[in-house]
Amino acid sequence: MKATEQTLQQIGRAIRKIAEKFPAQEDATMLTDIHIRVTQETGELMAFDDDDNEITRCVVEQWIDNKDDDFFEQIITIIRRCIEKQKSQVENLGIIKPYSFVLEDDDKESIGELYVVDDDTVIIDSELMANLDQDLDDFFDKLLKE
Repeated sequence: MKATEQTLQQIGRAIRKIAEKFPAQEDATMLTDIHIRVTQETGELMAFDDDDNEITRCVVEQWIDNKDDDFFEQIITIIRRCIEKQKSQVENLGIIKPYSFVLEDDDKESIGELYVVDDDTVIIDSELMANLDQDLDDFFDKLLKE
């Protein structure tokens, strides 16, 4: 699925609203995750704290009634890209590190980590890692031949 400009704007706006709820401050909030829930039928994207308190919500029109079996795998990349565009805001929330953005389905089941904010941890996009095994095998074969 290719995200429309409107979709990217809607997700970006939701991320900004999350950042507004947790402005950078000296006394950071104890929070371990920001739970992003997406409902495939309604296109709703909602963000919650650890205590299941709603932070923000929006409707992503492109996602309404999406019947794709790999819907959640597709939106992970889209949401992650939107978070990375606002990296400076996301990494400076008034939350004690480490914290992460986690994608969940509407049954609150974790689908995947979108972004980890920690000085020592980085999540690498699966697209970047897609052919790593084959690349390493080719590299070692070439080395052994020399």
